[in-house]
Amino acid sequence: MAKVFVSIKDIDHAQFKWVDTRFSLQDADEGKQKYTKSHVTGAVYWDLERDLSDMTKSEGRHPMPDKSALIELFRTSGFSIDDQIIVYDDGGSPFATRAWWLLQYAGFKSSFIALEGFEAMTEAGFPVDNRTTGPQRTLVSPQWDETIYAPRQFVEETVAGKTASVLLDARSAERYRGDNEPIDPIAGRIPGALNFDWEQLRKEGIFNLDVAVKEQLHTVVKPAAEVTVYCGSGVTAAPLYALLKHNGYETARLYVGSYSDWISQKEGIVEKD
Repeated sequence: MAKVFVSIKDIDHAQFKWVDTRFSLQDADEGKQKYTKSHVTGAVYWDLERDLSDMTKSEGRHPMPDKSALIELFRTSGFSIDDQIIVYDDGGSPFATRAWWLLQYAGFKSSFIALEGFEAMTEAGFPVDNRTTGPQRTLVSPQWDETIYAPRQFVEETVAGKTASVLLDARSAERYRGDNEPIDPIAGRIPGALNFDWEQLRKEGIFNLDVAVKEQLHTVVKPAAEVTVYCGSGVTAAPLYALLKHNGYETARLYVGSYSDWISQKEGIVEKD
């Protein structure tokens, strides 16, 4: 079982480098405003839409950034490949998991997700301030792990039965069935996909690491399976990916483009109940 999450009671602040990923899908400026007001001392800020996505692309609502942009992000953040890094948000949100997945993809294997959010950290006495001086730039070279990334072509091959991967939809059951689609123009799911609503992963404002989640996951897909997770835009699938890895699923991929990318081309046929 991979170590994915760390609790604040087990964190020595000085041992880690920090990334603040607080964000609101309803107010894109909220996270940066929170960071500017107060953040864990030494933390850099990564914005979902400016840093963790390339909003100029058309591959879904939160497209994958180019590797060159990610390299620049890592270097300006002052990271070395062996650094111990903790990413945090408000707790139980998908933004830290998105950043963590990108770090894992880039080979930062000593990167982790703070289980609790920023407010809990301040209450626990973590050092915080409002300084925004950037760290010293590095020349880090990522070690890309393509085995955890699912481009559209891989998903097309999976739908065609040409891979062993199981598609797992992280959206609500209502959206998965195609009963109602409040965001994307076409209701339904990628053909053959199973469903596990990412909201089931949360308990009392943080991600639930109890064995009950593992048991729920096992009823949908077995841990030996190869799994490709997706959601609407690739954001809320990231916590499902993280919980799969936490619960011993060794072969998992994230389709960053997700359903919004899938339906953007005429080849992207969908299923409904």
